[in-house]
Amino acid sequence: MDRSPSEPREGSPAAMSDRPTELSFPDAPHLVVPPPGPKSRELLDRQALLESPSVVYPRHFPIAIARARGSTLEDVDGNRFIDWVAGICVLNLGHGHPRVRAAVERQLDRIWHALELPTEARIDFLEALLPRLPGELKDRAKVLFTVTGGDAVETAVSIADHLKGRRGTIVFSGAYHGVHGGAVNLTSGKRYHKTSSFRGGALVRVPYPDPYRPLLDADGSAQGTVRYLEHLLSDPHSGVDEVSSILVEPILGEGGYVLPPPDFLPSLRELCDRHDLLLIVDEVQTGLGRTGKRWAIEHAGVSPDLLCSAKSIGGGLPLSLVAYRPDLGPELPPGFHLGTFRGNPLALAAGTEVLRELDDGGWIARAAHRGPKLLEEFRQLVAHDGTIGEVRGRGFMIGLECVKERTHRVPFGERARSMRRELLSRGVLMHTCGGYDHVLRFMAPLTIEDRLLERGLEAFSDALGPSSAPSAVARPKGPRTLRAEGAEVTPVHSGFGGPEPIPPGLPFRHP
Repeated sequence: MDRSPSEPREGSPAAMSDRPTELSFPDAPHLVVPPPGPKSRELLDRQALLESPSVVYPRHFPIAIARARGSTLEDVDGNRFIDWVAGICVLNLGHGHPRVRAAVERQLDRIWHALELPTEARIDFLEALLPRLPGELKDRAKVLFTVTGGDAVETAVSIADHLKGRRGTIVFSGAYHGVHGGAVNLTSGKRYHKTSSFRGGALVRVPYPDPYRPLLDADGSAQGTVRYLEHLLSDPHSGVDEVSSILVEPILGEGGYVLPPPDFLPSLRELCDRHDLLLIVDEVQTGLGRTGKRWAIEHAGVSPDLLCSAKSIGGGLPLSLVAYRPDLGPELPPGFHLGTFRGNPLALAAGTEVLRELDDGGWIARAAHRGPKLLEEFRQLVAHDGTIGEVRGRGFMIGLECVKERTHRVPFGERARSMRRELLSRGVLMHTCGGYDHVLRFMAPLTIEDRLLERGLEAFSDALGPSSAPSAVARPKGPRTLRAEGAEVTPVHSGFGGPEPIPPGLPFRHP
């Protein structure tokens, strides 16, 4: 019988200790040549000749991957890295989790593609998902499979418009809901709008409440934002004609890992109820245990009307969906949303095991337990660094905002990008986000071993520089990568829009 315990089962890694069973390369980080090594450079150059220069990740992480295991990657030159990126929250269980891998291998002998016809993989996934949905969606939602996270969000908005019989969505600044098709309109970044020919939709955009950078909410609550929304919905001269829904990320993802005030999401729920609107929650990045609960919305005790999920729910295979309350309006007509690859059986088989393993392995409970400690460790490391203005987060979703100085809080994107390069040279992959690319974000797999967490923190402390390291904070002993004395910055001539400087490092030495 399937289980969905809130506490780790007896004998699980999280129940036994903070240190999970070894899933990763045990010697990571380990550098045999300064990245990017010669083999990586060769593949980067070949990729640049063959592929569109619009790809971005080779600019940020100029390495070529040979294989991955758990919370670690190995490049084609034999360098091993700690992975604090996890495919942008795609791999909450890490690379190649044995249980997920076994499920995919079993499904390979059955069927790989089935359109919408029922398969055991499809029914097993749906029966595993429904009891794990939040609030009033639990055990009663209808599920519509989509292709990507952006497709899920766009479809959810279409469902809301259909159910309410009116068109219009309230969205927030800093939001990222995808960049293809109509989803790009829901995303706030101007640079994404410039490259899309598919614009349209009735949108009302308002500021997301950011306690670090308050705009409408100087008192630390979300009531300024809520009053403004009330004005837009109630005042006949506000300029807003009609609205069907409010679309929100429980924590801003690409917008900077911003945690809203505690009253924000409950206030949105009340606002929706007063004005007969539907609350759509985008859990594409925040869901599946990332924040220490299965769904980030559960921290607020709020029940959404529609929930979008993607990324980690497929365990690394493309899978996305919308779960919605079926009692909100007319049924969706046949063919309401189509897509050849929706609900792929291989991805569904993986997804079922992701849902079960997150509970059975105690990984959600571990994120809730280890996350606050990790947050405090980051805060101690940057206490004397004036370019880190705030450290914030929940569970394994932590952001460190870089500023030119703490008083005026001017975003400092170059500092964040420099830290990303320094960490790569020390064998740790860490990415950035935020409107000015100025927030470092920790999003490692929930299964990462404690030893790798400590080594990553050691590398992070080292990358900050000697003037930032507080003498009172003792880091655990472990391997470190140190830049060679007097080393020159090595440019990466990958053909992806010019060289990006990458400081070389020395190989790790292990006892």
